[in-house]
Amino acid sequence: MTDLRPTWVDVDLDAIAHNVRALSFAGSELMAVVKADAYGHGDVPVARAALDAGATWLGVALVEEGLALRSAGIEAPVLVLSECPPGSEMLAVSAGLTATVYSSAGLDRLAAIAATARDRVGVHVKVDTGMHRVGVWPPEDVPAFVDRVVEAGLELDGVWTHLACADSDDVGTNGQLDVFADTIDRLAAEGHRPRLLHAANTAATIRHPRARLDLVRVGIGLYGIEPAPGVGADLGLVPALTWRSLVASVRRLRAGSRVSYGHHYEFERDAWAATVPLGYADGYPRTLSSRADVLIDGRRCRVAGSVTMDQLIVDCGDRPPTPGDEVVLLGAQGDEAVSAWELANQSGTIAYEIVARIGARVPRRSFGGGGPS
Repeated sequence: MTDLRPTWVDVDLDAIAHNVRALSFAGSELMAVVKADAYGHGDVPVARAALDAGATWLGVALVEEGLALRSAGIEAPVLVLSECPPGSEMLAVSAGLTATVYSSAGLDRLAAIAATARDRVGVHVKVDTGMHRVGVWPPEDVPAFVDRVVEAGLELDGVWTHLACADSDDVGTNGQLDVFADTIDRLAAEGHRPRLLHAANTAATIRHPRARLDLVRVGIGLYGIEPAPGVGADLGLVPALTWRSLVASVRRLRAGSRVSYGHHYEFERDAWAATVPLGYADGYPRTLSSRADVLIDGRRCRVAGSVTMDQLIVDCGDRPPTPGDEVVLLGAQGDEAVSAWELANQSGTIAYEIVARIGARVPRRSFGGGGPS
């Protein structure tokens, strides 16, 4: 069915390819992290564009996300970054997904499936070096855990960790990397040499060359968004996503008029107001009410009053818009641009959330990278 909504997201797959190349370093393979529907950009087209540009791995958070890639015909290695939930192991193994393991229960469940599998089952062991979310803890227990992995008939294809503060804390990051290096030395002393060691997210890929190891896991940078403001600014990352809509209606309001729920926004002078057909149900944060700008005709116009579930109002000042005019919520128009970090700072969150929360009812339209899809 043709998309009927006058609100959509454009995704530039050439920008995805550019960012893969910008974040590729000699000696390290690159994993394109496409979890959460590629951070709201569309997992299948982004995955294909990233692989075409040189990525060798894909990363997902859920088994279901890996299965969706396989259903689309993508055959590249896919790492599930969390342990398989109980009951999902057979699906993961049958689809050729690479599982992460770090708990005794998760290892036992996967080993039971591997015992009946026709082909080898490779796994990546995750080590908790200081993030303290998931992973084998304490790190001194990793050699014994890996012994169990091998004894269970699983192949040790990788060992990895996750860095908590790579965008800001050099001391803490180096401390985690020291713990990881010590863990790998302990494994080597016992004869365990995994093919892939990896620790670097986007921030570490940019700021900590020692973290690149055999593989880097590039998430937010893949989409042309800095992991923190200014981090990687010299790499020329290109934002891939533009969120667009169209002006639905226009009216002239007098000074003193109040608009939207709660009447929190008052027009200080006679002005034109435009209604745009999207709201917080589409993932545009309500916290941007009366704070954010959108772009119309290449100029900034303030969101006027409360963002509602399906619509928002824009103060267009003295220049009347026309129904059907393009509105850019996120991205560039003319010489102006609204960045994910701008919206994040205005709504008290991070750029990752701004793009990842764009709802499923907003159509994605990808272009470049071999053609529209």
